[in-house]
Amino acid sequence: MKKGVESVRMCELRQKEVINVCSGRRLGCIIDIEINMCSGEVEAIIVPGPGKICGFLGTDCEYVIPFRCICKTGPDIILVEIQEEKFLQKI
Repeated sequence: MKKGVESVRMCELRQKEVINVCSGRRLGCIIDIEINMCSGEVEAIIVPGPGKICGFLGTDCEYVIPFRCICKTGPDIILVEIQEEKFLQKI
């Protein structure tokens, strides 16, 4: 492992809440990650989008947040800086 690089397990990532610092909104917890198979680097984190009706009844979209948009990670949260509508994708 490179000096100064912290490793985190996927199960630990899934327990962290993702917060958008631009809006102060809680986006949810990570459900998946995108990994570049050639380099082995994490390219994006994936968080479920807002629910269909008043935040309930599932979702048909998700936030695909590039790794470069992560501002800070803490013991239980991940701060991201995004324009939510730009990173919201249909499933």
